[in-house]
Amino acid sequence: MNEPVVSLAGVTRSFEQGGVRIDVLRGIDLTVMPGEIVALLGPSGSGKSTMLQAIGLLEGGFGGSIRIAGVEAADQPSSGRTALRREHIGFVYQFHHLLPDFNALENVVLPQLIAGTPREAAEGRAGELLGALGLAKRLDHRPSQLSGGEQQRVAVARALANRPALVLADEPTGNLDEATADKVLEQFLQLVRGEGSAALIATHNERLALAMDRVVRLHDGHLS
Repeated sequence: MNEPVVSLAGVTRSFEQGGVRIDVLRGIDLTVMPGEIVALLGPSGSGKSTMLQAIGLLEGGFGGSIRIAGVEAADQPSSGRTALRREHIGFVYQFHHLLPDFNALENVVLPQLIAGTPREAAEGRAGELLGALGLAKRLDHRPSQLSGGEQQRVAVARALANRPALVLADEPTGNLDEATADKVLEQFLQLVRGEGSAALIATHNERLALAMDRVVRLHDGHLS
């Protein structure tokens, strides 16, 4: 049987605000298998971003078990968690966070160079991904020269550049108009499936969630 890409068991997260304890995650259990695309559905403020931060090992303070590719994150030092994140996870955010002084190709090449990929191979991989997203003629354009939809496509290519086992996407089309959002999501899902990656995609859009393999809902700190 395949090992889950990510497995959560009893994951909790609380915050103190004005002397009041706020329980955002109240014992989350979730397993995502290789190649599975899961929609994380919930209204704004329900804790979707917090849950993705937990899985992405982006901050501490979480209770329970988070296993990435079979490795218990809590047992790892900071360097080990960084390695897990770098080797297994790609991220797409609502706002693209592209480097403004680098063109589209360079934005997708850079994470590969950081991971130790030779430049020629990194540029080939970046060109291939951007071409699959319809950006073959925009490789030398900087983010400011690209439309919102094009910028987000570059962000998708960057997330997939190092062939992650899991892509985490936080409202990846939330900043786009409906027609552009539909097109970007269609290309995103097609590319993720073609790469064989798993994905957990947070959204509050029920219609977009239906395009995924499975839907889980976050409500009042619980997953259903």
